[in-house]
Amino acid sequence: MAKRVAVIDIGSNSARMIVVERTSRYGFYLLNETKSRVRISEGAYEHGGILQEPAMQRALAALREFLHIAKSYKARKILCVATSAVRDAPNKEAFLGRVKRELGLHIKVIDGKTEALLGGIAAANLLPIRTGITIDIGGGSTELALIQNKRVVDAISLDLGTVRLKELFFDKKANIKEAIGYIHEELERVPPHFTAKLAIGIGGTIRALSKAIMAKNDYPLPKLHAFTYEFDKEKKFIDKIISAPIKSLKKFHIKKDRYDTIKEGALIFREMVRHIGAKRVITSGVGVREGTFLKDLLRNSAYRFPANFQPSVKSLMDRFCTQESIAKCLYRFSSKIYDVLYPHFDPKQEHKENLLIAAKLVNLGVKIDFYDHHKHSSYIILSDLEYGVTHEQIATISTLVRFHKKKLPSKAHLKSLAPLLPSTKTINWLSFILSLAEVLNKDLSCPDFTISYANKALSILSEHPFYLAKEEIKTLEKPESFAILFKTSNRY
Repeated sequence: MAKRVAVIDIGSNSARMIVVERTSRYGFYLLNETKSRVRISEGAYEHGGILQEPAMQRALAALREFLHIAKSYKARKILCVATSAVRDAPNKEAFLGRVKRELGLHIKVIDGKTEALLGGIAAANLLPIRTGITIDIGGGSTELALIQNKRVVDAISLDLGTVRLKELFFDKKANIKEAIGYIHEELERVPPHFTAKLAIGIGGTIRALSKAIMAKNDYPLPKLHAFTYEFDKEKKFIDKIISAPIKSLKKFHIKKDRYDTIKEGALIFREMVRHIGAKRVITSGVGVREGTFLKDLLRNSAYRFPANFQPSVKSLMDRFCTQESIAKCLYRFSSKIYDVLYPHFDPKQEHKENLLIAAKLVNLGVKIDFYDHHKHSSYIILSDLEYGVTHEQIATISTLVRFHKKKLPSKAHLKSLAPLLPSTKTINWLSFILSLAEVLNKDLSCPDFTISYANKALSILSEHPFYLAKEEIKTLEKPESFAILFKTSNRY
C-alpha cells in the first residue's frame, strides 16, 4: 500500500477528503482533512432522485480542488467512493462520466450495505468498543452495522437521511408526526437482532449533537472521538433541539452551518436509538473514509488489527520516539514495579494498561524540547492519542506523562480533569511508579533488578550500583510515607 493515501467520500450533503500517511505496517496518522458542503442531493429528491446541474457543478469544482490537495501531498493512491445520492440517481452514469472525463478520477459507487460495512470497520478498529450498533446518518440514507466482538456481523441501509427528510417533510412544513411515521416505516426493515446497549454515532449530525452536549456540560476534554454519554440523560436536550425554531438553535450550541439539517438528523437519531434499545452513545470521529482506508490496509487480516494493537500509540512511537530501547525499558520497569505495588491502590488491576502506555510515550516531547519535554509529551497525547482508547485513558495517560519528573500531579491539574481521572490515590501511585522507573534507568543501561514491598519499605535488589538513581531518588515525591532501600552486591 502507498505511504500516502487520499480517500474521498461523496455524500449526499458533503464531500470530504482525508490524506493519510502510514508510519509503519499498521501505524498511520492524518495529514489533511478537507470538506465541502456540495449538497449534491439538493433538489434531487423532489425530481425523482435526478442529480441537478448546479449540484453536479459544485461537486466537480470541489473534487478538482481535492485532487490539487492530494497532489500537493504526493498521495500515491486515491480512493474515491460515492454513497446514497449518487447511487440512487437515474443520471449517475452521466455524472460519473463527466468526473472521469474532466478530472481523470474514477468514482466507485458503493451500495448501502457496503457503506454500512465501511463505517462499521472504522468503528470496530478505531473506537474502544467490542459490541454495539453504528448509526451513520447521512443526507440521503442511514446505515446500521451490528458489531460483535469487534467484527461487523451484519449491516443494513435505510432510506432515511437529513436532506431527504428535509425536502419531503420539513420544507413543506408538514406535521412532524408525518416525518416520524415515515421514519418508523423504514425502521420496520431493521432485522429484530439489531439490538444493543451501545449506539455508535457516525456522521455530521451526531458529531454536532455531541459537540452541543459537551458544551452544555462543560466537558473537560475537547475531543469528540470516543466521547460517551447516557442517552436518557441527554434525551430532553435532543428533544428541545428537534422542536426549537431555527433562529434559537445557537443557544443549544449548534453551529450555523448545521442549522439547515440538524433538526431532521436529531429526529432520525432519537428514533433510531429508541428502536435498537441503546442506553449509551459513543461518538465516532471516523466513518466511511477511514473505513475505506482500513479495508484496503487490513484486506489480508479480515479487516481487523492484530489483537491488542493500538494504532495511535504505534503512530506516535513511529513519529516521536527518539530511542525505542528506552521506551521498552520503561515499559518493563513500570510493569515490574506495578506488579508489586498494585494491591495498595489498584486491587482490580484496572489501570495497568494506562501506566504501560504512558511508559511507552513518556519521552515523545524530547524531539520538540528536552527541558520541557514532559509538557510537550502530555500535550501530544491529549491532542493525538485518538484511536482505540477512552477519554478516561487519554486523561490518565497524559497526566502521568505530564508529571513524570519526580513530582506528583498538582491539585489544580487533577481538578481540571477530575471527571475523567481515577482517584487521587490511584493517580499518585501510578505517577510515582512511572517516575521511579525512569530514575532506575537513569544511566540508560536498563539494569536487571528484583523488587519487593513489605513493612513500609520498597526494596530494590540488584548487582547494579544505581549510583545516579540513589542520588536522584532522594527528591522523588512519594504517594505516602515509606522507605526505598537499595541492596547491591560488590560486583561493581
